[in-house]
Amino acid sequence: MAYTFSFEKLNVWVDSKELIKQIYQATKEFPNEEKFGLVNQLRRASVSIASNLAEGTSRQTNKDKAHFTTMAFSSLMEVLNQIIIAKELDFISENNYKNIRAEIEKISNKLNALRKSQLNS
Repeated sequence: MAYTFSFEKLNVWVDSKELIKQIYQATKEFPNEEKFGLVNQLRRASVSIASNLAEGTSRQTNKDKAHFTTMAFSSLMEVLNQIIIAKELDFISENNYKNIRAEIEKISNKLNALRKSQLNS
C-alpha cells in the first residue's frame, strides 16, 4: 500500500472528490457550445477545491493552511454560483441540482470547521 498523505485523510477532501465526480457527470449533459464556457469553468472550480486542500496541508503555519482552506471555500462558492446559473439555463435537472447543492452545503460546513480549527491551534 502506498503512503497516505495528510490531505488524503481529510474527510472534506474525500467529499470534494465526490463533488468533482458529480460535476463531471452533470456537465456531460450540457450543450456542446458550453464545452469551453460553463463546463470548463465548473470543472476547473470543482478541481480547485480539492487542490487547494491538498496544497494547504503542505504549508508550515496554521495561518497559511487556513489561507488555502479559504481559497477552497471560494472555489466552492464559485461552483455553487455556476450550478445555479446552469439550473436557470436548464442545463441541469432539478434532481441533479439538489444533489450537488446538498454536497456543496456539506463541504462548506466542513471547510468552515477546518478553517476555524486551523486558526485556533
